[in-house]
Amino acid sequence: MKRNVLVIGAGAVAHVVCHKLAQNNDCFGKIYIGSRTLKSCDMILESIKRKKNYKNPDNEITSKQIDVFNLDALVSLIKELNVSIVINVASAFCNMAILEACIQTGSAYIDTAIHEDPNKVCENPPWYANYEWKRKDRCAENKITAILGCGFDPGVVNAYCALAVKHHFDKIATIDIMDVNAGSHGKYFATNFDPEINFREFHKVWTWIDNQWVEKPVHADKLVYDFPVVGEQPVYLTGHDELHSLSKNIKAKSIRFWMGFSDHYINVFTVLKNIGLLSEKPVKTAEGLEVVPLKVVKACLPNPKTLAPNYTGKTCIGCLVKGKKDGKNKEIFIYNICDHKDCYNEVEAQAISYTAGVPPVVAAMLIADGKWDTKTMVNVEELNPDPFIELLGKNGLSTAVLENTPSKKFI
Repeated sequence: MKRNVLVIGAGAVAHVVCHKLAQNNDCFGKIYIGSRTLKSCDMILESIKRKKNYKNPDNEITSKQIDVFNLDALVSLIKELNVSIVINVASAFCNMAILEACIQTGSAYIDTAIHEDPNKVCENPPWYANYEWKRKDRCAENKITAILGCGFDPGVVNAYCALAVKHHFDKIATIDIMDVNAGSHGKYFATNFDPEINFREFHKVWTWIDNQWVEKPVHADKLVYDFPVVGEQPVYLTGHDELHSLSKNIKAKSIRFWMGFSDHYINVFTVLKNIGLLSEKPVKTAEGLEVVPLKVVKACLPNPKTLAPNYTGKTCIGCLVKGKKDGKNKEIFIYNICDHKDCYNEVEAQAISYTAGVPPVVAAMLIADGKWDTKTMVNVEELNPDPFIELLGKNGLSTAVLENTPSKKFI
């Protein structure tokens, strides 16, 4: 019997997830999308019909209204719909509530980001140990497949690290994960994901250097890297989810994450931060109103879903891995190039949402066919990367490997 799937969330990434599920709906039973707002779900379903993306027109996605923090209601709905795979692309604030519902119902669980406590920012590492890994034993006891951090970064880049271990190196020395958006949305300033989550990453930097966690200030370390296709781009040392599992599961002296930002982005971000507009702590206005500055900024910025139609350019995300093979030094860059316009033409989304939304669908397909149905909690790098990367390629995210290319280097 084919497995029923429930997508939770109706943002820009959920939009891509549903399009890709529709394109592969012959692999699943019934498919549902749930969110607090039915209208947001229905807009996604209208987009799928507009693009004619249902592989089997008789298996359309159905929308449901969901409050993930009403655990009893969520558990009842999962049971009522006979859902056996849940793809969580809601806010990271929701992760533990949705995971708990999966544990109680026996459903497989997939997410794309680490859980966030709205009252805490940049907790002590490793972040997975603060929430998700505390439930690992319960997943194993209940034979629950839970695949954590299965977007692109985290997610595909974790698989790239596993690929490097399996096929390219005897010993890894360093891994530098790099994410560059060499594109333009045409707005003065915007974030590509929920600003409330995006900006929380930039309070301080936790990175893995010399086999230990090191704390650094935000945007203090800058390098320029000559990327394939998109050329030279500035990147900044940044804290990021995948470091918090890779540091445990991959033997490497240093694992760092670098994010590309334009000078304009850095300048606007710095002003917002320095005057307190990125604070998650409430303040009172002169009129006595209590407001959260970060929520005000979020309300003023463009909704990430609205950026797609005019987005141009490409993204490049990959892993620069250095180590030894057969006693010789070796360096490779494993990466993906994704074009914003191509993504919009296919699913009416931009490349950043696309790269995050395709992987959890591929993971669901691998759970459904048994290849990744682990019956326990895992991070992506603990799984066989080969079927994942192969299926990603068939679903719009190709992988390339550059070996020992001296022109591709930090400048």
